Amino acid sequence: MTTRTRPHPRRPAARRPDRRPLWWGIALAAVVAVVAAMAWSARTTSDGTIRTAPDFTLTDTGGAQVHLAAYRGRTVVLYFSEGAGCQSCLYQMADIERHAADFATAGVTVLPIVMNTAAQIRADMATNGVRTPFLLDDGTVSRAYGTLGRGMHAGLPGHSFVLIDRDGVQRWYGEYPSMYLSPADLLTQVRKHLN
Repeated sequence: MTTRTRPHPRRPAARRPDRRPLWWGIALAAVVAVVAAMAWSARTTSDGTIRTAPDFTLTDTGGAQVHLAAYRGRTVVLYFSEGAGCQSCLYQMADIERHAADFATAGVTVLPIVMNTAAQIRADMATNGVRTPFLLDDGTVSRAYGTLGRGMHAGLPGHSFVLIDRDGVQRWYGEYPSMYLSPADLLTQVRKHLN
C-alpha cells in the first residue's frame, strides 16, 4: 500500500514593497526643484547705478552709422535682445512701435541692438512687421553694457533695457528673462529713473 503524501500548502510569496510611491515622490521633488530654479533665474533684475553711458558707433540694418553721442539732448532707451530667431524679442519691438506716440510724447527714442548680421535680423523684422532699424553689434557694445549671458545664451544679450538721459548718463538697467516688458511699464521705469 502506497501512502500518498499530502502536498504542503503553498505559502504566499513574500510581497515586495511597492516602490511606485517612492519613485513618484522623487520625480515630483525633481520637478519642483527644476521649476524653483527656473523661477529664481527668470526673475526681473533692475539696477539704478548711475554712470557715464559707454559711447559707441554701430551700423544699422539700413546701412547707416549710428553714434550714441548724436543723441545727446534726448532720452534714449537701448533695447538689447537675442535678436534673430527670438520671436519674443521681435514682438517686443513691434509692440514698442505700436506705442510710438507714447514714446514720442515722453521724448524717448528706443534703439534696438542685436548681435546678428543685417540679413539675419531683416528677415525676422519683415516677418513681424518691425520697421525700426536694428543696430548691429559684434558683442563690444553688449559687453560694455553688461548684457551678455543674461538670457538663455552665454554669448548673447538677454532681454535688457538701458536708460540714458539727455546728458549721456546711464540711469537704469532692467533685465527681463520673461522676454517681455509692456511699453507702458517701460515708460514707467523711464519716468521713475529720470526723476
